[in-house]
Amino acid sequence: MKLTGNILNIKNKRDDRNAGIAVEVDKIEYVTYKKDGKYFQPFNLEVELEEPLVITGDQLARKPEKHLQEGEYDFDVYDKEDGEYVRNENRFLSVLLVYDEFEHEHVLSSVEYTVTISNEEFKVLKEEQHKLRHSRKGLGKKKK
Repeated sequence: MKLTGNILNIKNKRDDRNAGIAVEVDKIEYVTYKKDGKYFQPFNLEVELEEPLVITGDQLARKPEKHLQEGEYDFDVYDKEDGEYVRNENRFLSVLLVYDEFEHEHVLSSVEYTVTISNEEFKVLKEEQHKLRHSRKGLGKKKK
Protein backbone atom coordinates (compact mmCIF):
# COMPACT_ATOMS: atom_id res chain seq x y z
CA MET A 1 0.00 0.00 0.00
CA LYS A 2 1.24 3.40 -0.92
CA LEU A 3 -0.23 6.89 -1.09
CA THR A 4 0.95 9.61 -3.45
CA GLY A 5 -0.38 13.12 -2.90
CA ASN A 6 -2.72 14.51 -0.26
CA ILE A 7 -5.85 12.35 -0.09
CA LEU A 8 -7.44 14.90 2.25
CA ASN A 9 -7.85 17.20 -0.79
CA ILE A 10 -10.58 14.87 -2.08
CA LYS A 11 -13.99 16.26 -1.15
CA ASN A 12 -17.56 14.91 -1.37
CA LYS A 13 -17.71 15.39 -5.16
CA ARG A 14 -15.50 13.65 -7.68
CA ASP A 15 -13.04 16.08 -9.30
CA ASP A 16 -10.64 15.71 -12.26
CA ARG A 17 -8.12 17.95 -10.47
CA ASN A 18 -7.40 15.11 -8.03
CA ALA A 19 -5.83 12.92 -10.73
CA GLY A 20 -2.36 13.45 -9.19
CA ILE A 21 -3.41 11.62 -6.03
CA ALA A 22 -2.87 7.85 -6.18
CA VAL A 23 -3.53 4.99 -3.79
CA GLU A 24 -1.81 1.67 -4.45
CA VAL A 25 -3.86 -1.26 -3.17
CA ASP A 26 -2.11 -4.58 -2.61
CA LYS A 27 -5.11 -6.53 -1.30
CA ILE A 28 -8.76 -6.67 -2.42
CA GLU A 29 -11.58 -7.93 -0.23
CA TYR A 30 -14.39 -9.52 -2.23
CA VAL A 31 -17.77 -9.67 -0.48
CA THR A 32 -20.98 -11.47 -1.33
CA TYR A 33 -24.23 -11.90 0.59
CA LYS A 34 -25.98 -15.24 0.94
CA LYS A 35 -29.35 -15.83 2.52
CA ASP A 36 -29.12 -17.74 5.78
CA GLY A 37 -32.66 -18.41 6.91
CA LYS A 38 -34.46 -15.10 6.52
CA TYR A 39 -31.37 -12.85 6.81
CA PHE A 40 -28.51 -12.18 4.41
CA GLN A 41 -25.06 -12.97 5.78
CA PRO A 42 -21.84 -11.50 4.37
CA PHE A 43 -19.04 -13.78 3.16
CA ASN A 44 -15.66 -12.37 2.23
CA LEU A 45 -12.46 -13.44 0.52
CA GLU A 46 -9.22 -11.45 0.65
CA VAL A 47 -6.97 -11.67 -2.39
CA GLU A 48 -3.33 -10.53 -2.32
CA LEU A 49 -2.36 -8.92 -5.62
CA GLU A 50 0.95 -9.66 -7.33
CA GLU A 51 1.03 -6.11 -8.71
CA PRO A 52 -0.71 -3.29 -6.85
CA LEU A 53 -3.94 -1.82 -8.17
CA VAL A 54 -3.62 1.96 -8.58
CA ILE A 55 -6.69 4.06 -7.89
CA THR A 56 -6.31 7.73 -8.79
CA GLY A 57 -7.96 10.61 -6.97
CA ASP A 58 -10.14 11.53 -9.95
CA GLN A 59 -11.92 8.19 -9.41
CA LEU A 60 -12.76 8.99 -5.78
CA ALA A 61 -15.25 11.09 -3.80
CA ARG A 62 -15.27 11.19 -0.02
CA LYS A 63 -18.34 9.70 1.65
CA PRO A 64 -20.01 12.20 3.97
CA GLU A 65 -20.24 9.89 6.99
CA LYS A 66 -19.99 11.41 10.43
CA HIS A 67 -19.48 8.24 12.52
CA LEU A 68 -15.91 7.43 11.54
CA GLN A 69 -12.96 7.24 13.87
CA GLU A 70 -10.34 9.96 13.77
CA GLY A 71 -8.14 9.56 10.71
CA GLU A 72 -10.51 7.17 8.94
CA TYR A 73 -11.88 8.22 5.55
CA ASP A 74 -14.30 6.35 3.28
CA PHE A 75 -14.57 6.92 -0.46
CA ASP A 76 -16.97 6.11 -3.27
CA VAL A 77 -15.18 4.73 -6.33
CA TYR A 78 -16.00 5.83 -9.88
CA ASP A 79 -15.38 3.95 -13.13
CA LYS A 80 -14.69 5.76 -16.38
CA GLU A 81 -17.16 4.60 -19.05
CA ASP A 82 -17.21 6.24 -22.50
CA GLY A 83 -15.38 9.30 -21.17
CA GLU A 84 -17.84 9.78 -18.29
CA TYR A 85 -17.29 8.94 -14.63
CA VAL A 86 -19.96 6.64 -13.19
CA ARG A 87 -20.18 5.76 -9.50
CA ASN A 88 -19.65 2.04 -8.97
CA GLU A 89 -21.85 1.06 -6.03
CA ASN A 90 -20.05 -2.29 -5.74
CA ARG A 91 -16.64 -0.75 -4.96
CA PHE A 92 -15.58 0.96 -1.77
CA LEU A 93 -12.29 2.37 -0.48
CA SER A 94 -11.43 3.09 3.14
CA VAL A 95 -8.12 4.56 4.33
CA LEU A 96 -6.75 5.18 7.80
CA LEU A 97 -4.31 8.06 8.24
CA VAL A 98 -2.22 8.61 11.35
CA TYR A 99 -0.77 12.02 12.11
CA ASP A 100 2.99 11.89 12.67
CA GLU A 101 3.78 14.74 15.04
CA PHE A 102 7.53 14.42 14.46
CA GLU A 103 7.19 14.84 10.69
CA HIS A 104 4.05 17.06 10.96
CA GLU A 105 2.20 15.11 8.28
CA HIS A 106 -0.41 12.39 7.84
CA VAL A 107 0.92 8.89 7.19
CA LEU A 108 -1.05 6.09 5.55
CA SER A 109 -1.69 3.37 8.12
CA SER A 110 -4.07 1.01 6.29
CA VAL A 111 -6.10 0.66 3.09
CA GLU A 112 -9.22 -1.46 2.57
CA TYR A 113 -10.56 -1.91 -0.93
CA THR A 114 -13.83 -3.84 -1.02
CA VAL A 115 -15.66 -5.15 -4.08
CA THR A 116 -19.15 -6.65 -3.80
CA ILE A 117 -19.76 -9.46 -6.28
CA SER A 118 -22.49 -11.99 -7.04
CA ASN A 119 -22.59 -15.43 -5.43
CA GLU A 120 -21.59 -17.09 -8.72
CA GLU A 121 -18.57 -14.81 -9.18
CA PHE A 122 -17.61 -15.42 -5.54
CA LYS A 123 -17.66 -19.21 -6.00
CA VAL A 124 -15.49 -19.02 -9.13
CA LEU A 125 -13.03 -16.62 -7.48
CA LYS A 126 -12.80 -18.77 -4.36
CA GLU A 127 -12.07 -21.88 -6.46
CA GLU A 128 -9.39 -20.03 -8.44
CA GLN A 129 -7.72 -18.79 -5.25
CA HIS A 130 -7.87 -22.29 -3.74
CA LYS A 131 -6.18 -23.79 -6.84
CA LEU A 132 -3.59 -21.00 -6.87
CA ARG A 133 -2.72 -21.57 -3.21
CA HIS A 134 -2.31 -25.31 -3.76
CA SER A 135 -0.12 -24.79 -6.83
CA ARG A 136 2.13 -22.41 -4.85
CA LYS A 137 2.44 -24.92 -1.99
CA GLY A 138 3.47 -27.61 -4.46
CA LEU A 139 6.35 -25.54 -5.89
CA GLY A 140 8.56 -25.88 -2.79
CA LYS A 141 8.22 -29.65 -2.37
CA LYS A 142 10.96 -31.99 -3.52
CA LYS A 143 10.30 -35.51 -4.75
CA LYS A 144 12.27 -38.29 -3.09
